[in-house]
Amino acid sequence: MGKRLPVPAGSYRVAAMTSRVSGSLPPARFLAAKFPAAKFPAARRSGLFCAALLGAVLGLGSLELACKPPPPTTANVKAGDLAAGGDWSGVFYSPLYGHLHLVSQGTVVSGKWRTTNGDKWGELHGEATGDLLKYKWVEHRIGMIGPGSTTEGHGYFKYFVPADENANHEIKGEWGLDNSEIGNPWQAVRQRNMLPDPNSVQPDETERVNMPDEWDSAAKPKGAKEGGGTEAEGSDDAKGDKPE
Repeated sequence: MGKRLPVPAGSYRVAAMTSRVSGSLPPARFLAAKFPAAKFPAARRSGLFCAALLGAVLGLGSLELACKPPPPTTANVKAGDLAAGGDWSGVFYSPLYGHLHLVSQGTVVSGKWRTTNGDKWGELHGEATGDLLKYKWVEHRIGMIGPGSTTEGHGYFKYFVPADENANHEIKGEWGLDNSEIGNPWQAVRQRNMLPDPNSVQPDETERVNMPDEWDSAAKPKGAKEGGGTEAEGSDDAKGDKPE
């Protein structure tokens, strides 16, 4: 091997470095040119300066990823006027989610549904602004208790009145889990000559295992008499089980 030459004062011992991300990085003199010595007169003469610059360059990619905004969870929809003949109170049918019974009082809308295969029932509450309804929902698995027996989230519906007066009205929207209100489509057709009866979709006493207290205080237990009271009024058997 040849004789090793001394390094002149003020020179750099840092050679070109290799990055897993972008291949060869420029030598120290290139980095120094990007950051003039006037700003770092003393630090430029040390290896710490180059190490700091290298860390800054490599960190740009991770910083960019960290600052990337999360995906949207709110529906990008705007409310419009509810067309003539439109009414949020009614029964709307979906092949997947069954009959959705909606009842509106002013701008407040509540509803309940039971899936077509009968294994779940749910309830929603929200506020309508013209042809747009935004709501919170909870769905219960019939015959289950404990974790996993209920799911909840948010959603929205838009009300559509077709130009053909012989065609049925529709509601179209999405639902999402937890704080999200998008991700899963829900479309239902208004049923003619059907009055909403939200409590009709709830499971009977043989199915009710995880009946919640909230949103259901007005439901009567099975066996209620027309004159009021129940066949076993005051007993635990006449009341719905509370969730854990």
